Amino acid sequence: MSVWTDLPGQGAVVEQLSRAAASERPTHAWLFTGPPGSGRTNAARAFAAALLCEQPDPAARGCGRCHACHTALNGSNADVMVMATENVSFTIQEVREWVAKAQDKPSSGRWRIMIVEDADRMAERTTNVLLKAIEEPPPRTIWILCAPSPADVLVTIRSRCRPVGLRTPPLEDVADLLVRRDGADPALAEFAARVSQSHIGVARRLATDKEARERRDRIVRLPLRLRGVSDAVIAAGELVDIANADAAAASEARNEAEREALLHTLGAPETGTLPPAIRSQLKQLEEEQKRRARRSVSDSLDRVMIDLTTFFRDVLTLQLGTGAQLINEQLRGELEGYAANSTPEQTLGRMDAIADARQRLSTNVSPVLAMEAMAVSLL
Repeated sequence: MSVWTDLPGQGAVVEQLSRAAASERPTHAWLFTGPPGSGRTNAARAFAAALLCEQPDPAARGCGRCHACHTALNGSNADVMVMATENVSFTIQEVREWVAKAQDKPSSGRWRIMIVEDADRMAERTTNVLLKAIEEPPPRTIWILCAPSPADVLVTIRSRCRPVGLRTPPLEDVADLLVRRDGADPALAEFAARVSQSHIGVARRLATDKEARERRDRIVRLPLRLRGVSDAVIAAGELVDIANADAAAASEARNEAEREALLHTLGAPETGTLPPAIRSQLKQLEEEQKRRARRSVSDSLDRVMIDLTTFFRDVLTLQLGTGAQLINEQLRGELEGYAANSTPEQTLGRMDAIADARQRLSTNVSPVLAMEAMAVSLL
C-alpha cells in the first residue's frame, strides 16, 4: 500500500508528485488547490512522505512501508511541520515562527517540509512575511501550501509556487476507498459518498458513525415539516443544536486524547494534585481546545447549510427534469411531492436564503437569529 492510497481519482496528480519525489532537486514551493473534500491535506502529507521515503530507488519512493513514510503520514516525522489554525486566520507571529523553523536543517531526512493548511486564511501583511521565506528558502526546505483555489492566495505567492490542482473525486472511487480502507459496507459506502458529494472526510464519518447519519437525515428532512413561523423558529433552534452536537462529537475524543498525551509527556502523577507547572500547561491546552471548539461549531453550521442545500438542489433537479442523479435518492418520494407543490422560482429563492444565512454566519451574527431568518424564508 503506497502513500497515495488516500487520493482516489487523482491519477494525474499522483503521477506529477511521484515524478517530483523521484527528482534530486524538486521544486522548493508548491501550491495545492482543490474544492473542499478533494484531499488537499492528504495529498500534501503523501507528497511529504514520498519526498522523505527511504527507498534507495527513486522510482519507488512513496512506498508507504518504511519508517519515514509512516511517520510523515501520521504526523510524527520531525522533518514535516504542518501549520494549521483553529481561528479565523493565521497571526503574523505564527508565520514568523514558521519562517524561523524553516531555516533549520533536516534532522534525519533529505528535506525539511513545511505544510501550510488553509493558506487562504492569511491577511496580506501576514502573507508578505511568508513571501520572503518562499523567495529565498534554505537549500533543503520545501514549502507546500494548501488552498481552495489559486485565486485565494496572493498573486505574489502563487507566482512563486508550482501549482497542483486536485479535483472532486468520482463517487465510485470514494466509495471504493471507504470499503478498502475503513471496511465499510459497500451499500453504505455508496450512500456516504453520494450524500457527501464526494467529500472524503465527510463520507468517512457518515460511513462509520451512525449518529452522524441520523443528524444529517434530520437536517435534510427539515423542509418537509415546515408549516408556519412557529415551526420555522423551532427548526432553527434544532439546526443549531445539531451543529453543536456534531461539533462536540467530532472534538470530544480528540480533546481527551490530547489531554492524556500531554499529561504523559509531562510525567504527570496518576493520582493526587498536579504540580503548578503541569496545571499551567493543561490550562493552556484547554484554552486552545475552546478556541478550536468555536471554529468546529462554525464549520458544523456551514455543513448543516450545505446538507440543507442538497434538498433544494434535488427539488430543482426534479422540477426542471434534468435527469441528474439525486443526492438524496433515499428521499425521492418526498422530494417529488415537495417539487410538485412549488415552483423552480420558489426553490431558487430558498437556496438563496440558505446562501445568505451562510454569509451571515461567517460574521458575528448570532447563529440562532441567522437560522431563524433562514428557516422563515423556507416557508
